[in-house]
Amino acid sequence: MASDVYSNIAASASGMDRALDAGNGIVRLAPAWVPRAFCTPGRRIRLHPDDYFPFEQTRGGIDERWLGSSVRAENGPLTGPYEGLSLVIDPDGGLLPFDEFVAHHKADAIGHRLQDAHGGWTVYSKYYDNLQPLPFHVHHDDEKAALVGKVGKPESYYYSPHMNNYKGDQSISFFGLQPGTTRAQLKERLERFVDGGDNRITDYALGYRTQLGTGWDIPAGVLHAPASICTYEPQSASDVFCMCESWSNNREVPIELLWKDVPPKHHGDFDFVLDLLDWEKNVDPNFVANRFMVPYETDASKSAGPGYVENWIVYRSNAYSAKELSVKPGQTVTITEDDAYGAHVIQGHGTFGSLETSAVTTIRFGQLSEDEFFVSAAAAKSGVTITNRSRTDDLVVLKHFGPGNTELGHVD
Repeated sequence: MASDVYSNIAASASGMDRALDAGNGIVRLAPAWVPRAFCTPGRRIRLHPDDYFPFEQTRGGIDERWLGSSVRAENGPLTGPYEGLSLVIDPDGGLLPFDEFVAHHKADAIGHRLQDAHGGWTVYSKYYDNLQPLPFHVHHDDEKAALVGKVGKPESYYYSPHMNNYKGDQSISFFGLQPGTTRAQLKERLERFVDGGDNRITDYALGYRTQLGTGWDIPAGVLHAPASICTYEPQSASDVFCMCESWSNNREVPIELLWKDVPPKHHGDFDFVLDLLDWEKNVDPNFVANRFMVPYETDASKSAGPGYVENWIVYRSNAYSAKELSVKPGQTVTITEDDAYGAHVIQGHGTFGSLETSAVTTIRFGQLSEDEFFVSAAAAKSGVTITNRSRTDDLVVLKHFGPGNTELGHVD
């Protein structure tokens, strides 16, 4: 069985230079597939039906595709060496690790602002595609993540209608806690984890029905159990988490996932787990007003004419942001951005800069594609010309950006 997706991976300075030059600052990325042992694939991320379980036993099925990722997934001792990491496609053959690509090019890839402020590409996006909801869990902030040698992980969600032909088994997400929930009440539910079965921690949460074409902002420290929706998730480049629900997907959640990113000396310490929470944000009575996101059109799109429509879809966090671009049939448009970004074409075919592009409908595990790109800062500022060759369908692109998006008015 497969231990990783690709075998022809090797970093070389000449290959990394050649890749950036060949696309005039735009590079193609290979699909990065990630399995999860505690999940059941929702089968909406366009893998071939036979390929959702390509790994050995205990690895689980593929229910995530990571986009523009400079980090690796943390999936236990059997994790492949490049699992979750994006790979740049060398036009002369072979694949180049994206983290080494960014480290080699530095500001020539991500721009001086991000390089000087952050020292690298500190975000990625992914599709989470589970048949059932995830367990109620939390991601650490920077301070708590540093205790286990990691960085914090805020994340955001966008429910793309193009990626959801159905809503899975439970299209209700649990976010935060009911106002008035006490620390003692939550601790009692966490302590039930050791007894097995369902600790019923979401009794203290609030559930929200999924509205396709909208999204949510989930800061670090906020408890959440995402619904069974194929979700586009821009987030900080980290895989740190703490599972707080003991029963999900009609199976027990291993207690090891509760203590996964808790320092060993605090294993068994439920007060430490409670300290991972941002209590004020969890019990915020204005949670919807502060966290729900309805797309809105960018200023450039409003003044551009009929050739395209571009909306902000993720915009509440300073750690990342995202847009949805729809190029109308038969149109050629040039889109400029202030910053580098990752791009994924989810509908249509045509050209993206000087490169051919076509959205995937069905792809085999290990097959390359023409649907994913990384756009360097220089290419973004010069403008990317996109042509939609269809006479009937929009060409649709999801784009995720790094921290401090200047167009939104965010600062580092």
